[in-house]
Amino acid sequence: MEQNAELGDFLRTRRARLSPADAGVVPGRGIRRVPGLRREEVAYLAGVSADYYTRLEQGRHPHVSETVLDAVARALRLDDDERGHLFDLARPRTTHPRRRRPERVQRVRPEVHQMLDVLNGVSPAFVANHRQDVLAANQLARALITDWDTLPYRERNFARYILLDPGARELYLNWHEVAETVVADLRLEAGRHPDDARLNQLIGEAVVKVPEFGSWWDSHRVARCVHGTQRFHHPVVGEITLHHETLAFPADAGQTVCVYTAEPGTASAQALALLASWSAPHNTAAPEPTEADPGAA
Repeated sequence: MEQNAELGDFLRTRRARLSPADAGVVPGRGIRRVPGLRREEVAYLAGVSADYYTRLEQGRHPHVSETVLDAVARALRLDDDERGHLFDLARPRTTHPRRRRPERVQRVRPEVHQMLDVLNGVSPAFVANHRQDVLAANQLARALITDWDTLPYRERNFARYILLDPGARELYLNWHEVAETVVADLRLEAGRHPDDARLNQLIGEAVVKVPEFGSWWDSHRVARCVHGTQRFHHPVVGEITLHHETLAFPADAGQTVCVYTAEPGTASAQALALLASWSAPHNTAAPEPTEADPGAA
């Protein structure tokens, strides 16, 4: 029933945001008591009966065909992420709890570590999994955002840092925008991995500790953190604006790499270069030879 309730809430929020004009529906007579589309209007657009759609939205229809889900997604004008989320929520769940297997430790391939090292001089980059656990990061990423390597293992998580670390609100000039997108990503992954205990614990902690989290979560917005612009006020280099791209590794299921770049020739590019220089390991010069040194000329 909890799964069906999630499906119903998601459908209601998607229906509420879509006006009759946007959907190409001629508004019926009478006072509209709901924002957006009425249930019967969605049913009409999807080609199903109003009773069928009502039962679907109320969580009273446990088995829904892909054909119907496709029709509902088109009627509500869902994007790709939202459509995938709809299918995830509608997927039948077993009522018998399965014996939980120990979670397999995720490894980052040596070639990926090498790639992070190559990027280190020019681009902050880190590798994360579906719940945004940071599995590896180059030194420039740790200098830009936070040094995850110094944190306890279970706290090495990008979403946790953004939502729960007070330093994130000071570092990100557009913190609300970044945090809201992080929540939308968590919402998407929670639909795909409803039995992920650590993901659910993170969400539960954020509900209690982050004042804004409840309204963001209840909006049922879903989106992947695939690209965007983030603005920082860094304590070492000052204000810096970076673009980030998140790329998937086809050979490593669930792992993605997030790479930050600055527009060439800008103050942000200069600031990033300065940060790279500041954070680079200091080379220890060889001692000058002395008369007692066998290597002296």
